[in-house]
Amino acid sequence: MTEPAEPAPADETTPRPSRRKLVVTLAAVVVVAAALVAAIQLAPDTQPKPVAATTPAPTPSVAPVVVTEPTKVPANTGQEFDDFARTMGQRLDIPERAMIAYAKATNQLTKNQPGCHLSWVTLAAVGKTTTDHGRAAGATFGTDGAASKAIGEVELRDFSGNNVSTLNAGGPMQLSSALWTKWQQSASGAKPNPQNIDDAALTTGRALCADGRDLSNGGAWWTAVSTLQPAPLYLHRTLATLNVYGTAGNAKTPPKPAVLAAVNFAISKIGLPYVWGGNGTGGNDPGFDCSGLTTAAYASAGITLSRTADSQFRSVPHVTEPALGDLIFYGVPATKIHHVGLYIGNQQMIDAPTEGQAVQVHTYRKPGDDFAGAGDPVT
Repeated sequence: MTEPAEPAPADETTPRPSRRKLVVTLAAVVVVAAALVAAIQLAPDTQPKPVAATTPAPTPSVAPVVVTEPTKVPANTGQEFDDFARTMGQRLDIPERAMIAYAKATNQLTKNQPGCHLSWVTLAAVGKTTTDHGRAAGATFGTDGAASKAIGEVELRDFSGNNVSTLNAGGPMQLSSALWTKWQQSASGAKPNPQNIDDAALTTGRALCADGRDLSNGGAWWTAVSTLQPAPLYLHRTLATLNVYGTAGNAKTPPKPAVLAAVNFAISKIGLPYVWGGNGTGGNDPGFDCSGLTTAAYASAGITLSRTADSQFRSVPHVTEPALGDLIFYGVPATKIHHVGLYIGNQQMIDAPTEGQAVQVHTYRKPGDDFAGAGDPVT
């Protein structure tokens, strides 16, 4: 089913017609050449009402997300391990000491629970979503992994203003007191400390791997992360970040800073309502339409895009295969491009789909779509 034509910029007032509502269900695992999978299937439901400025944002829906097997952590500490942590941290904007903790925990759990298939990208995605690797609380980590200041509950608010954080959570991975009590383990053999990034990452990994879960299974991955924090906003942002880290970590060259900034901006807007002609400035402009989101994402990185999907299509260099941060277009190139999204790797994009839906993750190709091509705004 083809998307309706995109509106002109925000001074237009005629609303877009509503389409089907999407609801989240767990899907079967998608296996693609030694890929890790986290799959959530979209299903049609009833026609939604248009989202007004005062209406809470709908729950974002997530299409099947396939994360290619991330770059392996070197098995032993030493120069190769240190080079991996430093290089990957720089590439993904993860503080090196946090990256060391995620890699060390991955190695230990791979040894202790090999059937879990825990990946460092999952731990890093949790660390990013909860505290931005400690930075959201103004903390850094010393050589021993200890936080420079105690990290209490870091609020995660949805776009209705509700606090969806874990009550009384703490530390760089924002673990609840119950999870910490049950799964705590020290990475050094000392008393476990929830404010130590090594201990927090290892304890998080143990909680994720509990009950014999195999995290290479999409349903098991989703269940595992839900035990840390069940709020849909948290889950969907973690899943999108996992996808970006897996993609950028595997690339031959590091992502351009503007690309990573734009993608991170889009992830931060997951859950915001679609608003026809919206620029997401807040107040009477609470959400985005499709090109409003891509425009704002790249504006956050200092790059100016034309305001509509059609004008973006005609003003950026086209590419044969999309890469991280590229624009994904739909429509008829000769006449009208009506939709645009932001590619996050592994056949996925973040977009503002249509009335009644939140900014979310979608598979960018499906049978019968009117995919028109991709473009690189930072060439």
